[in-house]
Amino acid sequence: MHQTDHSRFRHSHNFIHDFSVAERRTRIVIALTAAMMVLEITAGLLTRSMALLADGWHMSTHVTAFLIAAIAYYFTRRHASDARFSFGTGKIGVLGGFASAIVLSIVALLMAAESVRRIFTPLTIHFNEAIGIACLGLAVNLVCAFLLKDSHTHRHGHEHGHSHGGTHKHDLNLRAAYLHVLADAFTSVLAIAALTGGKFFAWSWLDPMVGIVGSVVVFSWAYSLLRDTSGILLDATPIASDLPDVIRSAVESDGDSIVTDLHVWQVGAGKFAAIVSIVAHKPKPCDDYRALLREHEELVHVTIETQHCHEHEPLHA
Repeated sequence: MHQTDHSRFRHSHNFIHDFSVAERRTRIVIALTAAMMVLEITAGLLTRSMALLADGWHMSTHVTAFLIAAIAYYFTRRHASDARFSFGTGKIGVLGGFASAIVLSIVALLMAAESVRRIFTPLTIHFNEAIGIACLGLAVNLVCAFLLKDSHTHRHGHEHGHSHGGTHKHDLNLRAAYLHVLADAFTSVLAIAALTGGKFFAWSWLDPMVGIVGSVVVFSWAYSLLRDTSGILLDATPIASDLPDVIRSAVESDGDSIVTDLHVWQVGAGKFAAIVSIVAHKPKPCDDYRALLREHEELVHVTIETQHCHEHEPLHA
């Protein structure tokens, strides 16, 4: 039995970035959004404005989504070194993004249903109060969007090296929270436009119509997020990634080695793992093949299997 220290041969499975800035600012966004939610629901009850009350409950779904994002950051950080997670905790954030996308989809459907209902049963709207609160809500959303966008820029502005991961280098948990803020800001803009048109031109039909338009836009954002996160959760190779081609080209550059089986999947934001099976008449040591891929820093875990091909070998005298 070996008595030497083998720690240098073991792989680290902590592939996550430093999300401390995003996590801290997500908490600030939760506090701001929750305060605005309470204000809108209270104002809606006092002024008997259904528009404000509905927007307040709508905002509560976004508070839920932000809580999902914050919890995902917490568990990602807490279990980063937990050996039970075979390839680290990078997908916890993706799972949070997927859950937020589900919430965003539900919000879009509820917006559409409520808008259709109001077309047939219009409500009396207290325009002055509703416009004032909607403007305040828009201001809060813009501040939250700035906080989340700035933390996104702060993290990605310091990344270097080769990247073949396409758009999947981004933190999908943060992207989900950012989309929720954008959805709120977008619906606030639509609400202000509709309420203004209703107040000055008596266009009462404008309020439910812009609600339907807003629901379609929000649902398209949710669908995009669902598509990206579900692919990663199912270990699909991102469509925008050229890593499989890059790996195959590098390994087969010697004219002898052939890649017979190749699996590439994402294990974190901009981080990938790969399993490569190689057949050759004169297989090289695995470290030699790894050296060919060393410049690709996004490949954080590479497993290589080599097999000796005895067919059609040149005859030796």
